[in-house]
Amino acid sequence: MGRILGFYLFPHPPVVIEEIGGEERLKAQQTITGVEKLSEDIEKKKPQTIIIITPHGPMFSNAVSISTEKNLKGDLKKFGNNNLEFNFENNLDLVDKIVGKAQKEGIPTAKIDERFGSLYNVDPNIDHGTLIPLYFVNKKYSDYKLVHITYGLISPLKLYKFGILIKEAVLESNEDIVFIASGDLSHRLSDEGPYNYAPEGKIFDREIVEFLKEGNFEDIASYDLNFGEKAGECALRSLIVLSGFLDGLKLKTEVVSYEGPFGVGYCTMKGSVEGEKGEGSTYEKILKKQQDRIEDIRAKEDSYVKLARQSLEYYVSTGETMKIPKDLSKELLNERAGVFVTIKKDNLLRGCIGTIDPEESSIAGEIIRNAVSAGTKDPRFNPVRKDELKDIVYSVDVLGKAEIIKSIDELDIKEYGVIVSKGFKMGLLLPDIEGVDTPEDQVSIAMQKAGIKDIKGCTLERFQVVRHF
Repeated sequence: MGRILGFYLFPHPPVVIEEIGGEERLKAQQTITGVEKLSEDIEKKKPQTIIIITPHGPMFSNAVSISTEKNLKGDLKKFGNNNLEFNFENNLDLVDKIVGKAQKEGIPTAKIDERFGSLYNVDPNIDHGTLIPLYFVNKKYSDYKLVHITYGLISPLKLYKFGILIKEAVLESNEDIVFIASGDLSHRLSDEGPYNYAPEGKIFDREIVEFLKEGNFEDIASYDLNFGEKAGECALRSLIVLSGFLDGLKLKTEVVSYEGPFGVGYCTMKGSVEGEKGEGSTYEKILKKQQDRIEDIRAKEDSYVKLARQSLEYYVSTGETMKIPKDLSKELLNERAGVFVTIKKDNLLRGCIGTIDPEESSIAGEIIRNAVSAGTKDPRFNPVRKDELKDIVYSVDVLGKAEIIKSIDELDIKEYGVIVSKGFKMGLLLPDIEGVDTPEDQVSIAMQKAGIKDIKGCTLERFQVVRHF
């Protein structure tokens, strides 16, 4: 029977490596000391295998990826050092167990090797999110095999379940292992960081660090991904998989260090398994939380959102477009406007389709038409399945009349959406979109959507919306 010897959170800033950061690395001395202590802890435990989950390997929107080459290699040349090269033996027996369990549970897993890399233009080599933690580990201990996993942008519940499956595979093996979650916390602690400052950054870091101190992985697994996006983090999904891996276990954790140099939050944490909780799986609790959240949203729907939901549910269930109900408000039945319907699943976009100018005889007709299109015709996604309907959340934007503006200075990303047009090309972006921080971002994205490369000669229009949740 396999044993879980320990688990860790490692940050992965290249600057902390002496051969890359030089004297600059000393600004992150607490982090350097922290990763050294984590590495010493791993050396004491002497695992046969290290499982690491990273944000920076081959990443897919619908699958977890796992390296399947016998020999794994990587380097840090893109960070200016041509001498740091790494080679690891892959634990293929454990990899096969994990992949097999994931397939049985319906969690797609991309098996990354040289052939896959050639076919899909994916780099099969080990990423810096893995190499930087292992650079420090190898200074203390290197007699281990590796399992290299990159999380996918799948639902948190599936990531958590995937972590459970990794644990099951480990316990069914004869391996002594440690698990490393690789990731940095907020990249928005100050304007010195790689992204603009966001107040969510400090809040995110404070809450995650506190959860780690308490060993509170249930709240980590349930954390709002949207808030994490605003904070600009890359560790949350790694920690969600780790949370699943630790499901049902009694834990002892220690946050060794936390600091925020360079505008980025770096946390080091180590933990050990003290036994089983004896109170069953946390997975069911997290599932219940999700169901309760959806029920609460359903109870608060206004007539616009309810109509969007009912129209998509009716179409997916019957294959037909529902008729406009007669008991709606006068505004829905008698007024006309452009409408966008956005659908999300697990806090992730699942579809968004709309009309700038009305094409139906009423707002109600516009909502019905665009809700069906958002769920079945958005080219970025597969059509919504019947079994997904219970998990989908809706919003409806009713567009006001657009007005021509003379410059970007007349935009406000919170108040106004933008339309950029040039000839027959036109791109639109709604206001108050997550990840859009400036009017320049807003216009740039609208141009990309329209296939417009040069802003010269473009017409800019702004519009307001009434957003219904």
